Amino acid sequence: MTTESAGIPRREASGAAAPASRVLLFSIAASLVTMALKITAYAFTGSVSLLSDALESTVNLAAALIAFLALAVADRPADRSHAYGHEKAEYFSSGVEGALILVAAIAIIYAAVQRFLDPRPLTDLGAGIGIALAASGINFGVSRFMLRKAKHYDSIALEADARHLMTDVWTSAGVVAALAVMAFAPPRWLILDPIVAVLVGLNIIRTGTDLIRRSMAGLMDSSLPETEIRQVEEAIRASLDPGAAYHGLRTRKSGSRRFVELHVTVPGDLCVTRGHDCCERIEAAIERRLPKTSVSTHLEPDDARPGRDPS
Repeated sequence: MTTESAGIPRREASGAAAPASRVLLFSIAASLVTMALKITAYAFTGSVSLLSDALESTVNLAAALIAFLALAVADRPADRSHAYGHEKAEYFSSGVEGALILVAAIAIIYAAVQRFLDPRPLTDLGAGIGIALAASGINFGVSRFMLRKAKHYDSIALEADARHLMTDVWTSAGVVAALAVMAFAPPRWLILDPIVAVLVGLNIIRTGTDLIRRSMAGLMDSSLPETEIRQVEEAIRASLDPGAAYHGLRTRKSGSRRFVELHVTVPGDLCVTRGHDCCERIEAAIERRLPKTSVSTHLEPDDARPGRDPS
């Protein structure tokens, strides 16, 4: 049975943030390379859609650096000022990344409107398309790698950065398709350049708002997903002694760590040792099903349970 009244509960650093931070180094390197490639492509072509793509890569770089710092904070062990650890730093990272994406989207749409009002001829589209394709290939490979690692480490910061990179891949695909059309179409098709840039901006807004929504949910201590709550309930029921019951189940998630709290009721004449053993079994069963879960149980006699309704 977890006892926390005597002081700070002992919660060590999760250990996942350190390797997750190393994974982010791939994102930082990829963002540096693709940003340079896309700026070069814009310099060749003068395409505002390529400029919008380059702006998104700049945001990718800033977001990856923020996520890197957030993961370093999240890996710190609990202390007296942060008794439940620092894992929520990942949610701040995800929220800031979402905000940066929205800023990039506004800048992209603004540049597109300016180009729509003042059209300009495009040059060296073949070179621009080739460079953009190379940048997309880099982002695609790094994004897929990071999504696998995000699932492995259960890191929202890694997932946010990986999905941001994948958004960049789809953005580049749309830009390349538009440039390919403009390379062979009559001059009047130049209007497609700012139109594609606006579509890129709108797609980025959707990604940014989703990241902010998920970040806010984490900061507001949302419950575990229904599938995980069912696993918790199954583990509890399988571990209860005859005559024992539970109520007051509460769950939340902080970064990659889960927290579960519940009250366990036992017959009033049951000895403390047997009641304690029942709570220990429940905690161990939950932690086996959901690793990186901190479980707190409160033992009480059956006649102290409000209402005594079955859970």
